[in-house]
Amino acid sequence: MAKSGLASRLYRGEAGLDIVGRRKLWFAVAGVLVLIAVLSFAVRGFSLGIEFAGGTSLQVPASVGTLEEAEQQVNEVLRTEGGGAEVATTQKVGSTSGDSYELKTSELTAEQASAVKTEIAERFGIKVDQISANQVSASFGEQVSERALLGLVVFLAVVAVYLILRFEWRMAASAIASLVMNLILTAGIYSMVGFEVTPSTIIGFLTILGFALYDVVVVFDKVQENTRGITANNNQTYGEAANLALNQSLMRSLNTSVVALLPVGGLLFIGAGLLGAGTLKDLGLVLFVGMAVAFLTSILLATPLLVLLKNYDPRIQAHNKRVLARRGAIARGELAPKGAPRAAEGADESIDSDAAALAGTAPKVGARPAGKRPTGARGGRPSGGGGNRPGGAKRR
Repeated sequence: MAKSGLASRLYRGEAGLDIVGRRKLWFAVAGVLVLIAVLSFAVRGFSLGIEFAGGTSLQVPASVGTLEEAEQQVNEVLRTEGGGAEVATTQKVGSTSGDSYELKTSELTAEQASAVKTEIAERFGIKVDQISANQVSASFGEQVSERALLGLVVFLAVVAVYLILRFEWRMAASAIASLVMNLILTAGIYSMVGFEVTPSTIIGFLTILGFALYDVVVVFDKVQENTRGITANNNQTYGEAANLALNQSLMRSLNTSVVALLPVGGLLFIGAGLLGAGTLKDLGLVLFVGMAVAFLTSILLATPLLVLLKNYDPRIQAHNKRVLARRGAIARGELAPKGAPRAAEGADESIDSDAAALAGTAPKVGARPAGKRPTGARGGRPSGGGGNRPGGAKRR
C-alpha cells in the first residue's frame, strides 16, 4: 500500500513533526527576528502619517485626471508655493459628493495653503472652493497612541486572567509572550518596509491580537486534553504529548488562518490595489501581516515555551524521569514493553528492582501474587482427601 502524502497525514494528525523537540531552534530564530526588529526601530524608525507627525491634507476632485497626474501637479505647485514641501501619501477616497484625491503633505502655513489652493485650481481649471486644505495637529496622533496603549494593557490583563482561570498561569504566560512577539514582529515588518502608520494601523494592531489569541487557545485546548492525567502513565513525556497536540491541531490552525487571510487579502490587493480604495490599505495591510505572523507564533513559540515552563514543575520533572527510566529499562531488556507476552510461570526473571520501581511496574490493584495458592489446596481439591464422603465413613 502506498504511503499517505503529507497533506493526508496532517489532516489525520499523523505527520509526526517534531516542533516541540526543536524549540531551541525556534527560540533562536525568534530572538534574531526580535533583534532585527529592534534595530529597525532604532535606525529606520516608522513612517508616521500626518495624524502622528502633523501636516496638511489637500483634497481635489477626482475629475481632474488620474491619481498620478494629480500628485505630479500638486508636487510642482508645492515646490513653488509650499516652501519646498512634497506629497507624502496619496489615496482615492469616496464621499456623497463624489470621489476625490487626498494628498497629504508636511505642515503648511495658512498663507502657503491658500497660495497652493489657488495655483492648483488654475492648473486643473476648477474653482478654488472645490479644493480643501485641512491642518492636522500631531497632538491627535499622541491621543490615539495613548488610548491604544491603554487598550493594549487592558486587553493583555483581561486575557491573562481568562487564561489563568481557563487553563493555568504557565499557559497564560506563554500566550502573552506569543501575543507580544506577534506585535513586535509585525511592527518590525512595518518599520523595515516603510509602511505608513496611521490610526487605521493602530486599530489593525489591536484587531490581530484577538485573532492571535484564538489561534493560541485552540492549540492549548488540545494540549490540555492530551496532557490531562499524564502523570498517571509512563508512556509519554509532557513535551511529547504537547507535540502530539500540535500535530493534531496544526491543520485546523492552518485552515483557519488561510480562510481568514483570503478576505483580508482581497481587501488589501483588490480593494486597495486594483480598485484604488486607499482608505482600506492601512487596515488591510496590518491585518494581513499580523494574521500571518500570528499563525507562526502560535505554533512555533507558544507551545514550545509552555513545555519549557512546565518542565520546571517538580511533578512533570519526576514524570519525565519515570518515562525515560522505563524506556531505558526496556532498551536494556530489563523490562518487557507494554503488550509483550508474559514469561512462563516459574521462569527465571532478572529484573532490576530499582529500575522497575522507578519505571512504575507496581502490580495492578486486585492482582493475585504470582506463585502462591490457597492454604491446604492440592491439585485443585479441598483438603481432607475424602472428597465428598461423610465424616466417619469407611472405605470399602
